[in-house]
Amino acid sequence: MAANKQEPQDVVALILKDHRTMEDLFRRMRSVEADRAGALAKFSALLIAHGEAEESEVYGALKRFKDVDNEEVEHGTEEHAEGNEALLALLEVSEVGSDEWDTRLEDLVKAVSHHLDEEERTILNGARENVPDERRAELGAAFLRERERQLAADCGRIENVRAIVGG
Repeated sequence: MAANKQEPQDVVALILKDHRTMEDLFRRMRSVEADRAGALAKFSALLIAHGEAEESEVYGALKRFKDVDNEEVEHGTEEHAEGNEALLALLEVSEVGSDEWDTRLEDLVKAVSHHLDEEERTILNGARENVPDERRAELGAAFLRERERQLAADCGRIENVRAIVGG
């Protein structure tokens, strides 16, 4: 699944791929052998880029399809805000691996894992079943463009996360 090929990519598959990457980064942030600060920096950028791209390019489009639950889409946006708040709380801890860091990491894992699970069961299953392949490919391209734009703007830095949470 090389992203550099210009073949169309299903938005559902792209979102699921990011979800698995987030879970891998959780494992790295929990591991004392890993570069936990590096994993957090990667996670922060991915969570923000992913959530902003979903909200600006995907969620609105999915709401227009019947049988994609609008309330679930709205709820997904609320859960992004909760995840972003938990992320900011972790980014604000100065000592990686301290008790406070570990506690806030678990808060983040809990908030984001809940969202990933719910989004996959409701929004993404609805999209897979009700949105035509061609439209999912168009949404995939738009999602990737916005995700890349966010990453290029260093979206995971603490000042940006603070602005999103406060905004």
